[in-house]
Amino acid sequence: MFDARLRRRLAPTLDRVAGALERRGARAGTVTAVGWLVGLGAIGAALGRLWPLALLAWWANRALDGLDGALARRRGASELGGYLDLVADFSIYAGLALAVAVVEPAARLATVALLVAYYLSGTALLGGSAILERHGVAHDERSVNLLGGLAEGAETILAYTVVLAWPTGATTVAWTFAALVAVTAVQRVARVARALRPPAVEGRPVRRRSGTQPG
Repeated sequence: MFDARLRRRLAPTLDRVAGALERRGARAGTVTAVGWLVGLGAIGAALGRLWPLALLAWWANRALDGLDGALARRRGASELGGYLDLVADFSIYAGLALAVAVVEPAARLATVALLVAYYLSGTALLGGSAILERHGVAHDERSVNLLGGLAEGAETILAYTVVLAWPTGATTVAWTFAALVAVTAVQRVARVARALRPPAVEGRPVRRRSGTQPG
């Protein structure tokens, strides 16, 4: 919901840092890999109940995630890089949720609900993105058409920050965020449905024919 606004605000800073890295020969894929390893560190710290360390590693992971995109745009973004970046992001999201479920038994059902919501939202996102790309629907500068919704990257950062800073409240946060992600899945399905709706002809919608015709 706040992603576009947040990207615009952070873009100048990220671009300056990316410029410095570019001059030193850094590659976006390397930053993605380092960010992923830092994210794994956040998961490990959460499993060890080292919550302050997990929180710092989570923030560093998110900062590197923004930085690899800025660097990729300077050096020439690739579809493979964007794809690997997306896979890295979702692996850390799921891994942190799993870590919280392991160490906070009271939050396990809420965490399962969150992972189910992620599954549905991710299916709506990636399936819808592929279909809209094939139909030539324009999107922003990112490699994948990340269909917007109520819960996006900024909200994910906030939700995990609250969980890592307040682990005893993980149940409440996970249930709340699962609901937001579920709403986002519905929003994404609705957007794709609107984009693919047949155009109206003479004020009446065109009906799609089924595969079989009445005899």
